[in-house]
Amino acid sequence: MATPPTQSKAVLVTGCSSGIGRATAKHLAQHGWTVYASARRREAIADLEAVGCRLLALDVTDEASMVAAVAAVEAEAGAVGVLVNNAGYSQSGAIETVPMDEVRRQFETNVFGLGRMCQLVLPAMRAQRWGRIVNLSSMGGRLVFPGGGYYHAAKYAVEALSDALRFEVAGFGVRVVVVEPGAIRTRFAQAATTALDTATAAGGDAGGVYHDFNTRVASATRNAYERGVLARLGGDPEDVARVIAQAIAARRPRPRYKVTPSAHVLVAQRRALGDRLWDRFLATQFPRPRPTR
Repeated sequence: MATPPTQSKAVLVTGCSSGIGRATAKHLAQHGWTVYASARRREAIADLEAVGCRLLALDVTDEASMVAAVAAVEAEAGAVGVLVNNAGYSQSGAIETVPMDEVRRQFETNVFGLGRMCQLVLPAMRAQRWGRIVNLSSMGGRLVFPGGGYYHAAKYAVEALSDALRFEVAGFGVRVVVVEPGAIRTRFAQAATTALDTATAAGGDAGGVYHDFNTRVASATRNAYERGVLARLGGDPEDVARVIAQAIAARRPRPRYKVTPSAHVLVAQRRALGDRLWDRFLATQFPRPRPTR
């Protein structure tokens, strides 16, 4: 069936101030897509205008901001044809130590904002009978590392929402894709380890019993991302951008795309080992919290 001339394929990318979002907006704009790059602070992405992106201020934790951003794209292009839900961050720390306000903030950004953006773009996608929604998950949506429980929980939620949504909107010509990067050489490790320090210092450390655990997990995370196995099996934001470009251009995109060797290796390893052997493997990489003496 021929594409109607009024069908919009304008791309809205969230979280473009750094990393995967920035690389994706730049890559798509350079390959002929009409791209609306967004970030909480418009000035943080000003340089993307030079490569052809249109800029929007968008905070996925603010209802008015989300509504205004989608309305702006629809006013110019008729619809958001492609939504790339990239905005998100890592919240680390032992489950008992992370303040619940920080947990809520994590889910507000990584899960609720993503879900609300889908709700906002879908009416126009359905009306034009074409759309692509790309949700950035992680290999961390398929497996769990100690010290990252709340982050992994948020990514597992993204996987579940995407599976449900994929079934619900397929009949309208809208395809939902999950992208699962492994280790990516961005500021992820720095953000994750800073969050570990914050969790411990915030007074939720149960009398200090997790202090050594959080400290050693932070060190192990930095080592893995900077010079360990994850670094060797990792990739760059541009690797993810290329996969996203492939997915949105495909007539029948796959439901899931793993990116980087680390994602392929570790997801397969987690599936093969089962729960008990996976726990034993993790014990070789991470410390177990122990009673203080």
